[in-house]
Amino acid sequence: MADALSKIRNKLQEEIAALERELNYELPKELSRARALGDLNENAEYKFAKERQDYVSARLGQLKKRLADLSLLNLSKIPKDAAGYGSRVMLYDVQREVEIEYRLVTPEEADASQGLISTSSPIGRGLLGKRVGDVVRIQTPAGMRELEIVRLITVHDE
Repeated sequence: MADALSKIRNKLQEEIAALERELNYELPKELSRARALGDLNENAEYKFAKERQDYVSARLGQLKKRLADLSLLNLSKIPKDAAGYGSRVMLYDVQREVEIEYRLVTPEEADASQGLISTSSPIGRGLLGKRVGDVVRIQTPAGMRELEIVRLITVHDE
C-alpha cells in the first residue's frame, strides 16, 4: 500500500510540475502574443488564454490540496479490525443475493470495474469503520443497497 501511495504522490507531483510550467511560462507568452493582436474585447486568443489560466490555477489548487491530504494518511492509524484504506471487503448484497469484493482505495486509484472503490464514494464512505457482521444501508446513484460484511482483510493482514 505504501508503494501505491508513492506512485499516486509522484503522479500528482508530475501533474503539478506540468501545470506550474504552463501557468508560469507558457500562458504568459500566449497572453502577451494575444495582447499584441489588439482589441482585447474581441480577441478570442486572449479570452481563451485567460480562461485556461483560470482553469490551470484552480486545478493546481486542487492537486496541491490532494497531495497535502495524502501526506496526512498514516497507514499505522488504519484500524486493524475495521474497514479502512487498503482493506479488502467481501460483502453479501442482500437484494441481489450475490457476494461482491471491493478494495477501498484513494480516488486516484479507483476503478469500479476492477473492484477498486474510492473511500470517498458512497459505498466507500459507508464501509469505512465497519466490521465483519455489520449490515450497512448505502444510498447510491442506482438506489439503496443493503450490504453485509462477510469477510474483511485489512492492510495489516496482508
